[in-house]
Amino acid sequence: MSVEARRLAVLCAHLNPTRLLPDPPSSPRVSLTGSACASDSDTQNHTLQNDCVFCKIIRDQSPAVKLYEDDMCLCILDTSPLSHGHSLIIPKSHFPSLDATPPSVVAAMCSKVPFISNAIMKATGCSMYFNTCSFNLLVNNGAAAGQVIYHTHMHIIPRKAYDCLWASESLLRRRLNLEDEKVSQLAARIQKQLLPSDICQDSKNESFCSSKS
Repeated sequence: MSVEARRLAVLCAHLNPTRLLPDPPSSPRVSLTGSACASDSDTQNHTLQNDCVFCKIIRDQSPAVKLYEDDMCLCILDTSPLSHGHSLIIPKSHFPSLDATPPSVVAAMCSKVPFISNAIMKATGCSMYFNTCSFNLLVNNGAAAGQVIYHTHMHIIPRKAYDCLWASESLLRRRLNLEDEKVSQLAARIQKQLLPSDICQDSKNESFCSSKS
């Protein structure tokens, strides 16, 4: 599978998000009561929420197969899956991308991954290695990364051995030369961008930040 074909597959997984695949005979559709998407006084953001397919699903204005729901998050089946059981974890509040999503919301999404993924893996019979289920946890953040629906979401993609889902898995990677000056310069530029952020307010990072100031 070429890189272009793989990216197309990722993009196509979002192009028709309201189209439902028929339910398997042995697996009845599970649907839970939805909640209203978080409101916002900003007119532009309110318009985005009204047009957002995920917000419509959260408000029960668009159909979806819901697997899990709580006050913060919703998990649904992807309607154009890359693998059997491909699911999405979506925050109920509207944020256009992961980098624009508050840490508390990201934490709520991530905290559900072990619980939800374990259920999906058992239901789909994904590969097990050393008692560990196989799946990809994927976020497409921004257009260049393949994001099509601009409402933060995480993909849980079940995997089976030798399914050849990602072409990149067959590519050889070049080992990073830790002594390379360009590598040191790159690390320094990233660290410089981290310093002014809230990371330095975290007591756990005080020693790191002070050493770089």
